[in-house]
Amino acid sequence: MGPLLLLILLFASCQAPRTAPESPYVVLLGTAQDGGLPQIGCNEPICSDAREDPPRRRHVSSLLLVDPRDGRRFLFDAGPSLPEQVERARAHPTTRIDRGNRPPLFDGVFLTHAHVGHYVGLAHFGREIYGAHLMPVWATPRMGEFLRTNGPWSLLVETQAIRIEELNPSLDVELAADLRVQALRVPHRDEFSDTVAFVIRGPQRSVGYLPDIDKWERWDLPLEEFLASVDVAFIDGTFYADGEIPGRSMSEIPHPFISETIARLENAPAALRAKVVFTHLNHTNPASVPGSPAERTIRAAGMRVAREGEIVSLGAR
Repeated sequence: MGPLLLLILLFASCQAPRTAPESPYVVLLGTAQDGGLPQIGCNEPICSDAREDPPRRRHVSSLLLVDPRDGRRFLFDAGPSLPEQVERARAHPTTRIDRGNRPPLFDGVFLTHAHVGHYVGLAHFGREIYGAHLMPVWATPRMGEFLRTNGPWSLLVETQAIRIEELNPSLDVELAADLRVQALRVPHRDEFSDTVAFVIRGPQRSVGYLPDIDKWERWDLPLEEFLASVDVAFIDGTFYADGEIPGRSMSEIPHPFISETIARLENAPAALRAKVVFTHLNHTNPASVPGSPAERTIRAAGMRVAREGEIVSLGAR
């Protein structure tokens, strides 16, 4: 075997699986902060390049849970990129059979909170666009009340486009005997609703989804304990470091900087750090550029940046 062929085979073995697993799995549908990439009003090279080269664009943070055993799929956060993400989800799972003129786009939606990047896509399910019927939307009591009492979301409830299902952080949502979703409360600028993270537990493996939190030290659950409870953790990587947004105080939009997370986990076991996958990256975040010094620093710390379209099996590794 020649050296070049050997390198090609080694490289291919390190890539994400090209085919979806037969057991439940998750697909990352978006990795960007609420404004996506390119972001409105952004004239920086990263946005200009994304406008000119579509593969550089990034959708707003969202996750798809898929169960190929019965063809169901569930969306985690419905943001501004929903139309594109419906297309990205089209092939998942291959066992899905759509029936009728208005087949459900998803078998349910789980919402983390009421910031625009996480729920405004619900508007696409209304009668003005898709015309969904009684699609389950899991939300905390406060989030559910916000949707019921504020237009245009209240119209989705009144016309039965969506059906609010109450999330109780003390109780798991059982989607199958071996597939459950747990909500965890997290602190995060709760102007209109409270905020939760999700832990998705499958037949053999589990995934954490925590796109937004103020600061790790404000959470009553230590980050290390959260990481220890899952196999893969998609966590808040909105900003890389302080001072990232010129002319604006970062204290107005608190998030744990990636640099802070790296420092906090510096002495943690390598296996724990390897679970960290940063998502929800703002357009200003230098780590969103593959191969950048910031992205290389993350990899050197034993962590990584999320890739849109990547698949994580909840069955065997």
